[in-house]
Amino acid sequence: MFINLLSDTVTKPTPGMLQVMWAAEVGDDVFREDPTANALEEKCAALFGHEAALFCPSGTMTNQIALKVHTRPLDEVICDEMSHIFQYEVGGYAFHSGIGVNLLRGKNGILTADLVAAAVKPRQDWLPVSRLVVIENTCNKGGGSIYPIENIRAICSVCRERGMALHLDGARIFNALVETGDTPADIGAEVDSISICLSKGLGAPVGSVLTGSQAFIAEARRVRKVMGGGMRQSGYLAAAGIYALDHHIERLRDDHHLARQLAAALAELPWVTDIRPVQTNIVIFDLAPPLTPAVLLDYLKKNGVIASAFGPQTIRFVMHLDVTAPMVERAVAVLRAVV
Repeated sequence: MFINLLSDTVTKPTPGMLQVMWAAEVGDDVFREDPTANALEEKCAALFGHEAALFCPSGTMTNQIALKVHTRPLDEVICDEMSHIFQYEVGGYAFHSGIGVNLLRGKNGILTADLVAAAVKPRQDWLPVSRLVVIENTCNKGGGSIYPIENIRAICSVCRERGMALHLDGARIFNALVETGDTPADIGAEVDSISICLSKGLGAPVGSVLTGSQAFIAEARRVRKVMGGGMRQSGYLAAAGIYALDHHIERLRDDHHLARQLAAALAELPWVTDIRPVQTNIVIFDLAPPLTPAVLLDYLKKNGVIASAFGPQTIRFVMHLDVTAPMVERAVAVLRAVV
């Protein structure tokens, strides 16, 4: 059996989750008649102190809907160069919304209010309008790095002063919250919209939820439809999301503990360099030449461990609910045998 450290998207539904999925009461969500999808949306909106929410097939869709609703063509979005919306969403900001991207370089994907303020463009005919700021918490490419709430509040203040909206790509927001002790409502008060992924560390098989104001979500529902995201009996999937929110948040701490254990073992290996600070469930590190990701990943797979390349000399491991302490011990033994 493989130890799959490729991503926290590879999890399988737990027995308890499967039970609630089979028992879910469903309808047609496009007509807003799926009671379980409605319940998930109400639950997420209430958690973050927002007025409404929308269940979508993926986090890329929730992010892209947010970009579309918050902006208009010839605007720009300000974000870190490591942001998921820039790195891994196929240039959707341009394709769907006709907007530009203003890339900043924060520390491990974390922006500051000063960086954002300095990036806002003056209103000139030949410049795009700085209309939206997107922050990612945790930042995947930054090694699961966490936004301190003080940063979020300060960036929020800049956005309010400059007439910009603030969207949170919260694909792993609960990984951040269990570490900081902040509440979902603390975060929700500082941002205009949030994308919440259910299919990563929370362990649901499919889906993300977008939260915001009633007016924002009303328009988001129309954009979801034109993007092909209007689902029918989506309550079977929504039930998994509700179960994940009720049962799988606190256990994220276990993933973080295992990630730190793995990072500590990596730090002892001579061919490992520049391990990113491990704050949550992601471990990113570089390889000392001549070892390459292709060679290491092939060796790992032959020895029962799956991981991913994350750059020319970079590897990523991700902990999740299907990874146990004995699995990490086995993975460490395999890594120590690299010569």
